[in-house]
Amino acid sequence: MSALNRSLFRFLAQSLQTHHRFLAGRISRPEETPIYVIGNPSADVDSIISALVYAYFAHPRPHVPLINLPDVPSGSELRRLRPEFLEALHLATHPAAPTEQPWEIEADTTPDLLRSHLLTVADFAAHLAQSSAADTLPTVDAVLVDWNALPNRSPSQKGHGTLPGLETITFNVVGCIDHHVDEDFLPPIAADQPFLLQPTGSCISLVVSMLERMGRWTPHPLSSTSTSPAHNPTTSPTPDAELTTAAAHEHQLSKLALAPILIDTANFTAKEKVTDADTLSYSFLRAKINSTNCQQQLGSIAVGISSGEKLWDHHAFYRRIATAKEHSLELLTVAEVLGRDYKEWVEVPSSASSSPGDAPGGSGSSGDKPAALKIGISSVVKSLPWVIRKANHSNSNANANASSAPEVFLAELDAFARQRGLDIVVLMTAFAGPAPSSPSPSASPCSSPGNSARKERFHRELFVAVPFAVGNRRDTAVAAAEAFVRRGRTALGLERWRALLDEDEAVGQVWLDCVAQEQEQEHEHEHDSQEGNMWKGVWVQGDVTKSRKQVAPLVREAVCAV
Repeated sequence: MSALNRSLFRFLAQSLQTHHRFLAGRISRPEETPIYVIGNPSADVDSIISALVYAYFAHPRPHVPLINLPDVPSGSELRRLRPEFLEALHLATHPAAPTEQPWEIEADTTPDLLRSHLLTVADFAAHLAQSSAADTLPTVDAVLVDWNALPNRSPSQKGHGTLPGLETITFNVVGCIDHHVDEDFLPPIAADQPFLLQPTGSCISLVVSMLERMGRWTPHPLSSTSTSPAHNPTTSPTPDAELTTAAAHEHQLSKLALAPILIDTANFTAKEKVTDADTLSYSFLRAKINSTNCQQQLGSIAVGISSGEKLWDHHAFYRRIATAKEHSLELLTVAEVLGRDYKEWVEVPSSASSSPGDAPGGSGSSGDKPAALKIGISSVVKSLPWVIRKANHSNSNANANASSAPEVFLAELDAFARQRGLDIVVLMTAFAGPAPSSPSPSASPCSSPGNSARKERFHRELFVAVPFAVGNRRDTAVAAAEAFVRRGRTALGLERWRALLDEDEAVGQVWLDCVAQEQEQEHEHEHDSQEGNMWKGVWVQGDVTKSRKQVAPLVREAVCAV
């Protein structure tokens, strides 16, 4: 029960204090140096909460959760750009733990609350710039959650690398919990450190499983009837009081951990994503939430807890977080929409020079062989026409109209790609909604507007582009994109693009005119051979079970093969 004697917020405050002491050089004993727990650069609910939950329970060395956002400091910007995480954190920590005050997401004091409890890569870099120990820090130990490879790898030491935004810090990966494809980056992992790579719907499911295996989070509900040592009521809280407080803390951690499982499996409706690990972790957490001690401590003030069989409404919990995620895009710029759930990779084509001077996003080598190519993949929970409309509405040109919307969007996309030095950019959309009222080319002959054709369904679109560029790098990038498309037709069920929602029909037609899709099955993308033009293609992804976890390896393999 040692970990559970502190609330989540108290743990986060202590972790941040440890971080500052470490940077100030005030930690000398190796066993007191922190291990940073780092999620992947999409910094979604799963990555952030996986880092928080693992760090909370890990011991004996202090663990500091690090939110992998190099351009977003904690505070008001984190609240604006990750509202679904704030919603999950708010729901999980209400009712407030004993001795703590409730807080509200929109309160003026919340940015300060976040700054005093959470650490992002941008914060770390700012702290480092103010620290006199910046040049003397040793290699920093890290546990990776929701990914298994640092982007900037050490050429000589396996498991060593840096983060974008923290290039001066070398991280030594000592543990990993992840549900993605193995990147062959990890070193041998010590027996006392976490190591679990396994496909699941949500990484937090593996975190819960790993903590249970390591004996750091037991499945047994805390019980105030447990045998306790003799106690002097005048010197410290009673054992029952301690257990009740610990149960309240566990209740909060359990709700927080459940949020990513529900989001990543669409409340267990995305059956193709759900694994045994997800259902087992759900049961583990649900038992904690519904435990007798939590009911006794929280009573009727706990949302969803009652004396009936249905003790807690996880459906309402899911809807609150999912709604926050969906609506979060409305107030963002197009660049922020594209960068909100974004990952990138660097791959070397088989035809490329092996010169160490080659760099992605540049002009290539001086010879006729291209350098490594940089791939960026953005995921958006809105339709492509929605993104196009947003770009047009955000356009400062007052004379902009619907017919110019695609060009405005493509210019925004090109600027996004240039800023990141991308050679290939992929935009994946995933959203729910009824099909258009007019029958689609793929609709069943038996479908009609009055029956299944109008039922709510899940959709995916895929847009691939090689940004405006010149030289051999572009030729190689185009060849790789075309190779990916050839594989994707079968692997992803790529279909001719069409508007998937009624509200998208108008801009959809303008978009089709812009990309000039050809009628032939084998040429459903624009391929302009003139240097400087953008190669682009867009499809409906028929196999909606394939997310970025499956798409990214296909793109990367295509680059490596050219």
